[in-house]
Amino acid sequence: QVQLVESGGGLVQPGGSLRLSCTDSGRSFSRLPMGWFRQAPGKEREFVASTSWTGSSTFYGDSVKGRFTISRDNAKGTIYLQMNNLQAEDTAVYYCAADPEGSWLDPADWSSWGQGTLVTVSS
Repeated sequence: QVQLVESGGGLVQPGGSLRLSCTDSGRSFSRLPMGWFRQAPGKEREFVASTSWTGSSTFYGDSVKGRFTISRDNAKGTIYLQMNNLQAEDTAVYYCAADPEGSWLDPADWSSWGQGTLVTVSS
């Protein structure tokens, strides 16, 4: 059973960086594709990035392409989201997800979720 726990959120100034982590305490992680989504207040949950279980294939949402990087360490059961040049519009709760089907872009395609970690970008 996948049990996901995110960490690393916080307050950062515009132009700054943060690295989010997501660990699977259920130890089912290593052969599952993983992803990050985010949800801003009053908005729908949005696809951010995904990675294949090997980490060799990654995909990004248009709004974060070139600024965010997803990576994984299967030995540690952890995926990461390195976020650079953060802007106010990146403010959201960021969720880790696992075990997708379908297009991977729709939150409904993913069966396991963490509780989320809040990222606030503000001066």
